[in-house]
Amino acid sequence: MEMLEAMVRARELRDLLNYHSRKYYVEDSPEIEDDEYDKLQRELVLIETQFPSLITPDSPTQRVGGSAQGMFEPVTHTVPLESLQDAFSLDEVRAFDARIKAEFPGAEYAVEPKIDGLSVALEYENGVFVRGSTRGDGNVGEDVTANLRTIKSIPLRLKRDIPFIEVRGEVFMPRKVFARLVEKQEENGEKTFKNPRNAAAGSLRQKNPGITASRELDIFVFNIQRCSEEGITGHKQSVEFMKELGFRTIPICNKVKTIDELVEQIEEIGGMRASLAYDTDGAVIKTDSFAQREQIGSTAKFPRWALAFKYPPEEKETKVTDIEVTVGRTGVLTPTAVFEPVFISGSTVSRATLHNQDFIDEKGLRIGDTVVIRKAGEIIPEVVRVTAHAPGSEPYILPGVCPSCAAKVIREEGEAAVRCVNPECPAQLLRNLIHFCSRDAMDIEGLGDSVLEKLTQAGLVNKVSDIYTLKKEDFLTLEGFKEKSSQNLIDAIERSKGNDLSKLVFALGIRHIGQKAGKILADRFRTMGALMNADLESLSQTDTVGGIMAQSVIDFFSVEQSRREIEALASLGVNMNSLKEQIDDRFAGMTFVLTGTLPTYSRNEASEIIEKYGGKTASSVSKKTTYVLAGEEAGSKLTKARELGIEVIDENRFIEMINN
Repeated sequence: MEMLEAMVRARELRDLLNYHSRKYYVEDSPEIEDDEYDKLQRELVLIETQFPSLITPDSPTQRVGGSAQGMFEPVTHTVPLESLQDAFSLDEVRAFDARIKAEFPGAEYAVEPKIDGLSVALEYENGVFVRGSTRGDGNVGEDVTANLRTIKSIPLRLKRDIPFIEVRGEVFMPRKVFARLVEKQEENGEKTFKNPRNAAAGSLRQKNPGITASRELDIFVFNIQRCSEEGITGHKQSVEFMKELGFRTIPICNKVKTIDELVEQIEEIGGMRASLAYDTDGAVIKTDSFAQREQIGSTAKFPRWALAFKYPPEEKETKVTDIEVTVGRTGVLTPTAVFEPVFISGSTVSRATLHNQDFIDEKGLRIGDTVVIRKAGEIIPEVVRVTAHAPGSEPYILPGVCPSCAAKVIREEGEAAVRCVNPECPAQLLRNLIHFCSRDAMDIEGLGDSVLEKLTQAGLVNKVSDIYTLKKEDFLTLEGFKEKSSQNLIDAIERSKGNDLSKLVFALGIRHIGQKAGKILADRFRTMGALMNADLESLSQTDTVGGIMAQSVIDFFSVEQSRREIEALASLGVNMNSLKEQIDDRFAGMTFVLTGTLPTYSRNEASEIIEKYGGKTASSVSKKTTYVLAGEEAGSKLTKARELGIEVIDENRFIEMINN
């Protein structure tokens, strides 16, 4: 493809993708299937890869890219992002109306739900998104442009190329997304976000935009801060104008005249809160006319022309009848309170997670207690406080053994989660099997999630070592398998027996031991027996293996079932030794950092060569780095190397070092 042809096609693709993105994420009326959208996006990626000069700020390929490090610079708001005066009773609302009507008897109000999220400002020049910032203290916020680009409901290009507009909106996390995130955090034994607002704020201020993108944030835009367009005289009109430009605007914005209509709107929004897909904590009342706002003015803290009515949180009392403990896919023991059913915020609930032992201790919770509950984010039930202990009740302590397999559980230093590390634990079986067979682990080609699920459901695999007892006939009993596919799997299983010890160490799923740590441990101890019997001191003294990782290895091999499984794997012919070949030690004591795309070698191949000559690789540049091996499109690591004065070499220089 020639440059001119690429330029024309790239423009067409950007316009198409931005159009369909707006239809899907803003207007909720998609016109094409996901795979068609993906096909268009892949075509644009190929063109931009071949012609990097064609990449533009409004390209959909730029929604996630680079790092936000150094991007959280202060942004002074030309028009302050003011906060609102709160009202907690309808009497305060009536007093607000009386004050406005005394000055402007015909004043009208716009009433909207108050979205419980994080307020941001979005700036556009000639229709293109150029900067986004947090509210901060209202006068000075932070530049979070890179992260805001990941929110797909924020248009990168408007429908009209107006010279300039700055709008204000609220970034939020939809309730369903929040529920999934909390569930995942619970499974991993991580500290959970308390509500969607905290989740949205924490997700938007990530140094890695990829993490922000994974959190599926959304936005509602509700104010014009500055605009080159003239003739907009009121709030309701401004919302319609922003909607015409392609913004995802506040979904409920009604104009009212009388105090009775105003109260009715507040109560109507309050009544629908439980059914909304997003979290609200109030209703916002704004004088609609911009001219009237100008005359009414602001105090030092708040605009006098607006008010935020806050709904009281709904709380109910109930009795805890039991505490059940379940084991997640990552081995975390999660306690759940079972209580007498109670109707709250639109539904009947009878269970609430208690997170971990620290949470139980903090609340002083016991079986039989009378407790107050509410819905966090109006969706997830939570225990707020204990109001009374049952007579004769005792403090609740999580069991010392796994409820699923009866193996001893551990609690790592600095962690709130209690965890089962037994590799044979039925509650963790499928997850352990999937990890064991994955490419970076034992790399058993064809033995993916669905096949493993069928094997476990059929009772053919109940622990990792059972994989190596499978016969071709076992696969033939499963739906969809024929002679050739069954034999291919048996061959793949057989080949995996010859893997290096490092792959097996990683495949075992020892907590905190990733692919790189697996290699380091295999190189250091050489045999599985030596690693199993290593003490804490020798593990801790291994290069890049810290105290937490060392203790994790000790904990794993201290479980009887772990040792029994290793013995079973060895008896079935799985290699237990390091196969690493070291040619010489010319790179001994040297640390290489790889960045960009090398012309000949993949990163893994280059890393293996470095290790064969006694060197090691690291993922980040520091003063301890000896060389940075850089290829095409090298990123921030190259910049860091230059700042620190680290020598940067290319692949040709690297090959010279090997040949010499």
